[in-house]
Amino acid sequence: MAITGDGTAAEGALPLHPNAAANRAPARPAAVSGDCAAGTVGYRGPTACAAAGITYRQLDYWARTGLVEPSVRPAYGSGTQRLYNFRDVVVLKIVKRLLDTGVSLQNIRTAVQHLRSRGLDDLTRMTLMSDGATVYECTSPDQVVDLLQGGQGVFGIAVGVVLRDVEGALSELHGERLDTGETLIGKNPRDELARRRHRAG
Repeated sequence: MAITGDGTAAEGALPLHPNAAANRAPARPAAVSGDCAAGTVGYRGPTACAAAGITYRQLDYWARTGLVEPSVRPAYGSGTQRLYNFRDVVVLKIVKRLLDTGVSLQNIRTAVQHLRSRGLDDLTRMTLMSDGATVYECTSPDQVVDLLQGGQGVFGIAVGVVLRDVEGALSELHGERLDTGETLIGKNPRDELARRRHRAG
């Protein structure tokens, strides 16, 4: 299923249009496991950068130009820190991949609006395909095959895989509880390995 320019549903992979996101129904609740996806934890800029694989300069530029703004807390002058939620970090990682493959900024902005309009349940089943000029949403293997056979799709991003990658990365980094402001220390994978060896010994 894909969304056309007038916001109606259509069969087959269709290009994402700028006004598609505005006409969608409200996003469904998250179904990805853990506090990070449940919306109870926020992430500061350095953590978002580490999980998304981007530089702080990119993060800052994208926030200032409105490409990917933090959903939890913007920066209010010097001394304040932006706070990103789980979906923001997923979008940051996808934007990086789209830019790396030469997709235009206009199409990336459209893709960002589309991703933000969807529930995390929807994102786990979505593949973004692009021929470098247009971004398409595919929600079934048949749609991916159709694009590839038509010679349009050059590369694809399995959004569900990105979700899992980001969730794994954030579990090892510091977060901040949104209700109390408490810093949550991510688990160190080396500590986890030591615990497993101890149990096995």
